[in-house]
Amino acid sequence: MSSHFPTEEDNLRELKILEVMRKVLSSIVRDTTPPPGMQHPLRNNTIEDIKQCFALITAREKEIHTQNGTDAGLRPRYKDQPATSQVVPFTRPEKDD
Repeated sequence: MSSHFPTEEDNLRELKILEVMRKVLSSIVRDTTPPPGMQHPLRNNTIEDIKQCFALITAREKEIHTQNGTDAGLRPRYKDQPATSQVVPFTRPEKDD
């Protein structure tokens, strides 16, 4: 029996699946959320299950980003938006023998 370690390509595919699942769940929540003062059409247990799904999706995304060595908090930014980090040059001091 051979063990299968996920490749970066496998992880990227899984991230895409998780992204679609998050979007679908978000759409369901948006489409079923009633105006203020009206009763929600979903049962409380169903709402809690959806919250747990979001939490599981987020946890798995973080695991995959950790495995890949990527930043899970990456957010797109506009070209004209100032960078929030600065590169600082570092020169290693010479050793005294």
